[in-house]
Amino acid sequence: METNELQAIVEGLLFAAGDEGMTTKQLAEIIEEDPKAIEEILQQLKEDYDQSSRGISLMQSKAFFHLTTKPEHSAYFQRLKDAPHSSRLSQAALEALAIIAYQQPITRTEVEEIRGVKSERPIQTLINRSLIEERGRKEGSGRAILYGTTTDFLTYFGLTSIEELPPLPEGAEQLDMEDEADLFFESFQETFDDSSEPS
Repeated sequence: METNELQAIVEGLLFAAGDEGMTTKQLAEIIEEDPKAIEEILQQLKEDYDQSSRGISLMQSKAFFHLTTKPEHSAYFQRLKDAPHSSRLSQAALEALAIIAYQQPITRTEVEEIRGVKSERPIQTLINRSLIEERGRKEGSGRAILYGTTTDFLTYFGLTSIEELPPLPEGAEQLDMEDEADLFFESFQETFDDSSEPS
């Protein structure tokens, strides 16, 4: 495999992995390449990202590699966070939020299993709007991030506690993933439609 293609694949995998990151071993197994070749690619990517013309960095936390933004650009990311957002959440974000609200603490992978589609962007949107937050790491290999709702979530939907969420229909646990996602969304949609927007 050509070096440029290998770099592109590694970069794409790291982007898709998001906050969870990936190890050299995981990358090598997925791409079916020698781990030493992957190490060289990671070093090349790091050197490339370290250039002032690039807006992201390759960070290593223990054995895991992550793509992150550069700290010297933090002022701009704060502006993005503080910028006005659309008053309504997208359906994808609302579905992810409903699943997290009912199943918390839950990992992104578990949310994706219920929704049946990738959920990195909806979850990032919910984090940016302070509706969900990290709740530690799941035990086992990978130590995936666990997510749960925030106090802002309760305020946003006019709730005083998570117990005020509408109950799911009986027998929901017996449905397949697609039906379960629909039930989450439909139950939560009622709360969303009746809630007032945050000030």
